[in-house]
Amino acid sequence: MLRLEARPQPSKAMSLASPLIALVLTTIIGIALFALLGKDPVKGLQVFFVEPLKNARALSELSVKAVPLVLIALGLAVCFRSNLWNIGAEGQFIVGALAGGWVALQAQPDSSRAIVVLILAAGVLGGMVWAGITALLRDRFNASEILVSLMLVYVAEMLLSYLVYGPWKDPKGFNFPQTITFLEPTKIPRLVDGLRANIGVLIALVAVGGFTAFLFRTYRGFALQVGGLAPAAALYAGFSSRGALWTALLVSGGMAGLAGALEAAGPLGQLTPYVPVGYGFAAIIVAFVGRLHPVGIVFSALLMSMFYIGGELAQSRLGLPKSLTGVFQGLLLFTLLACDTLIAYRVRWGAAGKGAR
Repeated sequence: MLRLEARPQPSKAMSLASPLIALVLTTIIGIALFALLGKDPVKGLQVFFVEPLKNARALSELSVKAVPLVLIALGLAVCFRSNLWNIGAEGQFIVGALAGGWVALQAQPDSSRAIVVLILAAGVLGGMVWAGITALLRDRFNASEILVSLMLVYVAEMLLSYLVYGPWKDPKGFNFPQTITFLEPTKIPRLVDGLRANIGVLIALVAVGGFTAFLFRTYRGFALQVGGLAPAAALYAGFSSRGALWTALLVSGGMAGLAGALEAAGPLGQLTPYVPVGYGFAAIIVAFVGRLHPVGIVFSALLMSMFYIGGELAQSRLGLPKSLTGVFQGLLLFTLLACDTLIAYRVRWGAAGKGAR
């Protein structure tokens, strides 16, 4: 019989191989799902893994999905490495979009293009303020950051709905719940004319380099990670647990807010009730599939973006529900969690020893 045997020490090889094995298992299960739904598995895999990469336009759309995932996941990686569970990045994303959108609404036709910088800065500040509520309640009252950050997502959604249905609604928008379309000076500059890829790609790449240096080359990053792995050791070394709490949550919130501002002033070009699309929750999977490492996050974000685009194509071309995107995301997470068991354990064949329990 098969049994699990504890390894003398965690396997570095399995730590690297686990996401790849999880992807293979997700693909195999996906093939079975396509067959059960009466669809050609080859065509199903093609819309998820080939179509998003086939030409420049497809790659541009892939970047539009991947940039917010990378930015949010980078901030979450800092939190998770600090043993803080920020589950409310979606709310911080929404508030970042609202803050950036408010600045965009103040623009005039002759406004300078420099207003884009103010929009992004407002997004960062908005996300930090929203995450700061969680930090304050955790710091002062020892409230669970999981519950507080998650509940604040719904508060942010209600705030968004109130504004686009009320004070910010476009008076010439035929009563649709949306703001005016942002003026041209506020639009996030695109990298190539005719494609939707914008400077968010460059910002994300700079952020990846910056977070890599911060986490693995700075004293502050080291202190955060020690506090997450061994709180007692961090306390003995004189690292501030309060400082780690505020730093991690504010950084995480700021990155989610930046992603929200980029989304509002970039692909969307206005605020509607449909700003929240689940990036904040999907980024949790991205962070863990990427092993909480900035470089790994880039690859896992690209994979998750392929799931988003594949889900849309499966809906339009194969007649499958768009919710298939969530199915693939969930499968990837669950198979990853299962495969991660093999980091600390190995599979053995045979009866357990007499001392085993």
